[in-house]
Amino acid sequence: MLRIASIILSLLALLVPAGNAAAAPRERTSTVAQRELVNLTVYNAGTALVHDRRRVYLDEGANRIAWRDVSAVMDPTSALLDSLGPMGGVSVTEQNFDYDLFNPSALLDKYIGRDVIVVHDPRFAGERETRERARVLSTSGGIVLQYRDRIETDLRGHIAFPVSSSNFRDRPTLVLNMQSGRAGPHILDLSYLTGGLSWRADYVGLLTSDERRLQLTGLITLSNNSGTGYDNARLQLVAGNVNIIQPQALRTIANVTARAAGNLVQADTFQQENYFEYHLYTLTRPTTVLDKQTKQISLLSARDVPVHKTLELRGSQSYYRNEDADLGDRLPVGVYVTFQNRGGDLGIPLPAGIVRLYQNDSHNLSQLLGTDQIGHTPRNESVRLHLGDSFDVTARKRQTNFEEHDCWDDSAYEITISNAKEIPQDVLVVESIPGTWQILTESLPHTKSSSSTATWTVDVPADSHTVLTYTARSSWC
Repeated sequence: MLRIASIILSLLALLVPAGNAAAAPRERTSTVAQRELVNLTVYNAGTALVHDRRRVYLDEGANRIAWRDVSAVMDPTSALLDSLGPMGGVSVTEQNFDYDLFNPSALLDKYIGRDVIVVHDPRFAGERETRERARVLSTSGGIVLQYRDRIETDLRGHIAFPVSSSNFRDRPTLVLNMQSGRAGPHILDLSYLTGGLSWRADYVGLLTSDERRLQLTGLITLSNNSGTGYDNARLQLVAGNVNIIQPQALRTIANVTARAAGNLVQADTFQQENYFEYHLYTLTRPTTVLDKQTKQISLLSARDVPVHKTLELRGSQSYYRNEDADLGDRLPVGVYVTFQNRGGDLGIPLPAGIVRLYQNDSHNLSQLLGTDQIGHTPRNESVRLHLGDSFDVTARKRQTNFEEHDCWDDSAYEITISNAKEIPQDVLVVESIPGTWQILTESLPHTKSSSSTATWTVDVPADSHTVLTYTARSSWC
């Protein structure tokens, strides 16, 4: 009898899991209340690197942590968990990104093939409310319910769901299964790439009345549509063309209308440093970046920046290969403003962005002069802005002669520049000439401003006009 009892006990031992090691670990939730640091590094390409550092208690052995409040558009394949501090010994065995949030549609989808309680509306079920069990067969194009004796597609009431699932998340959550060598509090740093965060530089300039100096303010415009906010974040911005391959989930982020811009902060809050082949701008204080928010932070403030304004009539290479007598009447003469990114309060790398220039009118009210887009501009380089076209200075261009040869073309032009202003104006006539070229005849001297460009400076008296004539030979043999 003792031998039989021993065999039975041995068989029972094989059927019962040995200890707690085989049992699934209890899920713990990590929230932003446990956050010790969050760092945002935002790139020009609409991608950001998030470092979310939290203090989390772990058991020895298997653990399951629901890491809440991650970005809703994170790239889970980029997630990396590091254990900091003396505890160490933490490794991730599995991770799941739950971004199907708690809403009626997602709830119905999760109950396909499961039973729910249908509460029938009294208006359709008689004088009192009735309840009936049904199975959700489908939610595609509408709900399909299977009752004990029928199948219906028309829901005349509402559904009560049994509370039995831990898969429902009201916020984006990364669920981490991990092994820990020691029990106790750990400092865990979760880093991942995400879409939905973007930044750009915006510049606002005020031109003096004599059009010789500029007061320039640089602003960083940061937008957050990532589905979560970042309180007291350490903010870093990378300027440069960083090659980033984005998965489809990040490329299809919906554009969401942003909230009003946040408060503007004083300048000198960013520290700039060279970083690889890019430039890194670090905000010297923490900032809160809310979801669905656009905020602006001051990047620079420069006064008395010398500027140079030019009026330019720019041509086209196509003129010199075809016979076309009339090339245009009242051709626009462009207005350009140029300054050097050096000296004074400038001389820092300027990230790409939009520049808006203003000038005060006779009532001391600022009026917009024009806008332009600049690329990433290193220090000591020039910034050139095309603000628009002159109203009072116009041009007419016509071809007066065209001779076609086997290896070259000779073409002659007459350009009449008119000035309706009460003061004289200098106009640059910039012609891009194809092939190997030379100016055969000209009424005013030109300069060879580049290998393919001839430039004339034409002085146009007040309320008058000046005529420039020249003949160019363009060779290709």
